[in-house]
Formats: sequence, structure tokens, C-alpha cells
Amino acid sequence: MKLVISYLLVWLIGVMSLWTIDVRGLTPEWLVPYSLGYKCALMGALGGVVYCLRAVYLNRSVKAKWNEDWHVWYYLRPVVSLVVGMVSCVFLNAGLLVLDASQVDAARASGFLGLSFIAGLNVDRFLVRLEDIAQSTWGIRPSRASEDSSKQGKEDK
Repeated sequence: MKLVISYLLVWLIGVMSLWTIDVRGLTPEWLVPYSLGYKCALMGALGGVVYCLRAVYLNRSVKAKWNEDWHVWYYLRPVVSLVVGMVSCVFLNAGLLVLDASQVDAARASGFLGLSFIAGLNVDRFLVRLEDIAQSTWGIRPSRASEDSSKQGKEDK
């Protein structure tokens, strides 16, 4: 468990350190055109790290049911959340996800970052939403994993 917590704290420090590059105005020239996507990826990772830290607290302290079989999940979740944060930016820029009709750049960027955090925090539901968009837009059927989790959710109710 200590290794998982250390890993997550390294991720947290790394994300915050990378974020300060932009805040301090030290963003490399080649990265400036991709600044929003970069920030969305970082926000997704931050959401994933927050989710994992919360899961550590709940599973260790509240439920007292720490299970080492989940270590792989704790290691992969921040990476997946980072990717999903970046993907959310792509879908927003493409207009496949819509936040608001306003075109104010600051509000638009904040909306992108907020959605990226939520996407990283809740990867599973975000991916189901993307599959819904893919099905309604292009007729692509949801993955088996989504169908299985959907069935499982219905059986649990």
C-alpha cells in the first residue's frame, strides 16, 4: 500500500510541476499551440490521481479491505486518466461534445479543463458517453466491456 501511495504522490507532484511550467511562462515554443491539450491531459491525470487517492483512503481506512490485486489498477489509472483528459479536449474541439454556446475563450478553456478533470476522475462513464456518441454519430457499436458493465449494473439494482 505504501508503494501505491508513493507512486500516486509522485504523479501528483509531477502533474503540479508540469502545470507550473505554463504558469511561470516557461512553456516551450513548440508546445504553445498545443497548450490547451497539454493542460487537459494534465487535468485528466489530476482527476485520476485524486480518484485513486480517494480509493486508497476508502479501501484502507473506511472499509478496511485493502486488496493487493488492485495494485495494477492504481498504477494504470493515472495514465489512462491522462489519455482520457487529452481525448476529451479532442472531442470538445471537434464539437462532438458541447459545453455551452458562449465563445468566450477564457470560459471555453475553463470548461475544457473542468471536463478533462471530470473525465479523468470518472473514466468509465466518460468512455461510455464517448461510445454513445460514436454509436449515434457513426453507428459504431459499444465495446463488449461497456455492454458487460451495463448488464452488470442492471443486475445489481
